[in-house]
This record gives sequence, C-alpha cells and structure tokens, in this order.
Amino acid sequence: MRKKENAIVSTLLLCSGLLLLLGGCSQKQPTYHGTAFTSAARQKSTMRCYTVLGRTYRPTYVKLGQTMEGISSWYGPHFHGKLTSNGERYNMYKKTAAHKTWPMDTMVRVTNLQNGRSTVVRINDRGPFVKGRIIDCSYAAGKELGLDRTGIAKVRLEVVGFAGKVESVEKIAMQKATHTQQRVKLSNFGIQLGAFRHYEGAVRTQQKYAAMFRGQKNYRVRIKTFDDVSGSKLYRVWLMGFVSYEAARDFRRCQGLSGPIVRN
Repeated sequence: MRKKENAIVSTLLLCSGLLLLLGGCSQKQPTYHGTAFTSAARQKSTMRCYTVLGRTYRPTYVKLGQTMEGISSWYGPHFHGKLTSNGERYNMYKKTAAHKTWPMDTMVRVTNLQNGRSTVVRINDRGPFVKGRIIDCSYAAGKELGLDRTGIAKVRLEVVGFAGKVESVEKIAMQKATHTQQRVKLSNFGIQLGAFRHYEGAVRTQQKYAAMFRGQKNYRVRIKTFDDVSGSKLYRVWLMGFVSYEAARDFRRCQGLSGPIVRN
C-alpha cells in the first residue's frame, strides 16, 4: 500500500514540475529577484498559478510568523537527484520541503504535533498533491520529525525566515506584536474591478471582492477617487498587491476577471 501511495505522489510531483517548467497559466512571468538558492527565472515560474489534476493552485506571499496546520508526509530515495520545482537537484539528506503555494526559499519551522519534535526546512519544491496534506518534507527533515516511522503526522508550520536565513524567536515575536512582519516586498500593480459614478456602488463591489479574496492576505481591495474631464467624481475599485504587470495579468486570467491592469 505504501509503495502504491509513493508511486502516486511521485507521479503528481513530476506532473507539477512539468507544469511549472512549461509555463503555468500564461507565457510571460512576473519579475522577481533570485536568491543564493533559486534563480530569478525559476522564481518567476514557481510564483505563477498552475493546475494539477484539475485543481488550480495560486502561489502567494507569506510574512514572518505566519502559520498553518495540517498533515505532513515525506519523500525520499525515489526522488534523490531529481529536479525540484525551483531547478535544484533534490537531496534527501538536506532539510528541504515541498509546499503547494508558499514562495521558494521560505524558511519554515515544522513541528510534529503528535510527538513535539520540530525542525526547520527550506521550501524548494511544489506539492504534495494528496488531499489533506500541506507539506512534503525531505527524508532528513522527516526523520527528525519522526515521519520515517509514521509516514504522515499532523504538523504546525511557521514562517521563520527567507532565503536561507532563520530569524530569532524574539525578532519574530516582536514583529508580530508590532505588526511589522518581514515579507517579500510587494509593489503597486493591481486590477480594476469596477468604476462607478456613485460611491455606494463602489462600496458594494469592494465588499464583494474583499470577501472573495479574504484568505489571500497580500491582496487589498481599495476605492480610488478620480475627477473626470467634467470635474465629476469617479470611484474606481482596485485589487492591489502584485509585483508586476505580468503578475497581475496572470492572476486576472486565473480568476476570470476582465478589468484593466492598473498601477498606483
């Protein structure tokens, strides 16, 4: 049974890697800075939406101290030496992991809630694409957590740094207390969701889309006021929080939106 499950996971991971290499939802990609681990080109690819088994995943940004709970699994010898989604060769003896939406090179503390063990991993792959699972740890990380014995376990994830650097517990606590958490910098591109002569219409549209994107904390629905050529007020509703024109365009396509791309 375990061999069959591993074969399924293997196939899904390879499919996701091919989808990312082939371009996700569109051909052009947003601009990101590379890190010591991941090239700029690979960051562009892995931050774009992609589809596996009919389900679309939309990578998003995270901030220091952000958490998530769910089931963790691990992957080992069968993947050793194969390409991960960010272009690295998977090394089962290094502490890395696959996550469906968090950015490459995000440093994550994984705590096994069933035995109290914890370790820090660096995201360098996409997955796992098995229902209910939120992270797939490397063999080395999985062994530290005790997953080599149980196969899966309920875990808690916490963002503790970026690009290989792990921040102290004190710094994370201070930033959370002051709401100044470090995160990948967002720029001022957005998507226009509507334009209205009456403020009430703009408010209704803002509320509608704010509810729709409530779980995606990096996006902000704003009402912008402009004066047209006659001096009358025009209220435009914008969804802001994209790093580039291409990133906003890709998101618009994935969400089925039709408004123009805008910039503050």
